[in-house]
Amino acid sequence: MVREKEYDYLIVGAGLFGSVFAHEMTKQNKKCLVIDKRNHLGGNVYCEEKEGINVHKYGAHIFHTNDKRIWDYVNQFATFNNYVNSPVSLSKGKLYNLPFNMNTFYQLWGTKTPREAKAIIDEQVAKYGTKSPKNLQEQALSLVGKDIYETFIKEYTEKQWGKKATELPAFIIKRLPVRFTFDNNYFNDRYQGIPIGGYNTIINGLLKGIDTKTNVDFFAERQQLEALANKIVYTGKIDEFFDYKYGQLEYRSLRFEHELHETNNYQGNAVVNYNDASYAFTRIIEHKHFEFGKQDKTIITKEYSETWDRGKEAYYPINNDKNQEIYKRYREESQQLNDIIFGGRLAEYRYYDMHQIIASSLTKVQEISGIKP
Repeated sequence: MVREKEYDYLIVGAGLFGSVFAHEMTKQNKKCLVIDKRNHLGGNVYCEEKEGINVHKYGAHIFHTNDKRIWDYVNQFATFNNYVNSPVSLSKGKLYNLPFNMNTFYQLWGTKTPREAKAIIDEQVAKYGTKSPKNLQEQALSLVGKDIYETFIKEYTEKQWGKKATELPAFIIKRLPVRFTFDNNYFNDRYQGIPIGGYNTIINGLLKGIDTKTNVDFFAERQQLEALANKIVYTGKIDEFFDYKYGQLEYRSLRFEHELHETNNYQGNAVVNYNDASYAFTRIIEHKHFEFGKQDKTIITKEYSETWDRGKEAYYPINNDKNQEIYKRYREESQQLNDIIFGGRLAEYRYYDMHQIIASSLTKVQEISGIKP
């Protein structure tokens, strides 16, 4: 007689994909155990409360979507404020508005009308662009011309990727949004905001009443953990799951330096990009501005882009042809495993925004159960 296992699902990773999956399956009377290697739940959306400020521990997370179903879904667990992401960019000693819009063009050239700005961009694209860009630099010059490229893109991108723009593939920049309106709203999405009280409110709501364990390394205790559940939902790195048998996938990593300052306002904005190569970091985040904080102190985070190795967190997949070929082999093998479900940013080796991760998890639940969440 086969002994019934304690759980229906063991979910490896307590980020958004795993938490949504656990929540929905629990609603269908399935018993779930969620584990995470870190000492907290929530994955990269985890917020750490310090000095009354919700610090985005793993970088800025701004929720935005055009999908009303996903917006309604997250609003079950938190009330969102009306934060609008309007970053500014420091380049050569001057501050500019982002994304590229009429405010940016006025700051850059003194142009006052869309016709004037468009004429400069068109002239520079004609002069410096090419019909068949072979690298990122040629691609950017062909999309927006020399001034925008050299002021906002070149050095920032080289810091992000750790390579010269001429050594980066053109596909990294498929398009560059240019707006001929005075609009500093970074996202075009209809719904946008930050959950009041931080993202932990959403994660806690999703995992309420569900068994969870932190500080658990799945690979260190794999045999014992797999014996606990009928099926496994795996949200970690797919190549690690298969012990790198087809090769190691590549990523970019990030490093964060958090600083407490005895002032109530450090930079006047939630996000300021630092374009110049003279700054080792790519941007500074001032967390209190995400929630319109009035605290006497402030906390900032300097964000550094780094080369990834197995000892660091993997943040951005490097989706070039070489890595996609490796991933394809892992994906094909993963599809042969009936008792393992792979999902999320690392298991699918693709960059997801938060709303896309939630949608992907809900879709997976429907595929498995036949019930639409």
